Amino acid sequence: MAYTDAIPWDQPATMIDLDGKVPIIGTIRDCALHFPLYKPEAQAKARVLLTQPIHREGRATRTWLLEPSEIAELTERLVRETN
Repeated sequence: MAYTDAIPWDQPATMIDLDGKVPIIGTIRDCALHFPLYKPEAQAKARVLLTQPIHREGRATRTWLLEPSEIAELTERLVRETN
């Protein structure tokens, strides 16, 4: 089980990219739905800012930011749970 599995779908979150496009302000579910629509270059620069930090394996502190690979995990989880 990935640690992103513990993030509730209704948790407020903001997805940003590092190119300065308008952020997506919504829920984790909204971010997971929109991530696959991004071009690969935008996916590589995307980040999700959480409203509640999560613990990462091997880190002493919790994190407020999800990296592209973690956003992809959320997208895969959404597909699994909706099929």
